[in-house]
Amino acid sequence: METRKHLAAEKKRCNTHNCAQSVVCTYCDIVGLDEQTALDIASAYGTGMGNMEGTCGALVGAGMIVGLATRDRHLSRARMKEIMTRFQQRNGATQCKLLKGIGTGRPLRDCPDCVADASEFLEEYL
Repeated sequence: METRKHLAAEKKRCNTHNCAQSVVCTYCDIVGLDEQTALDIASAYGTGMGNMEGTCGALVGAGMIVGLATRDRHLSRARMKEIMTRFQQRNGATQCKLLKGIGTGRPLRDCPDCVADASEFLEEYL
């Protein structure tokens, strides 16, 4: 599959989608979702699961697609763990608050790049 990570990052960069929506909508056709359903499903998971304290929305979106693509609880968990581990290694955190530098004043990664990273790792399983 040709990478779509740049398309996902552009959705976020243009502010038309939150981080989770950027990932879910970029890959929704692969898992049989229409774009409006994808937008709706991921709408509450931007800014770190809705509040910047939680897991990066791009990772949540990747998890949604992994689950729909595998349709197997154990396999999707294993794949998501690998995505999370690689994301953590690359970016130094998986929590939105830390990635944005809230409280530290030192951002680790901007949102479009987080979306691209989550998408890159997701694509290995699609």
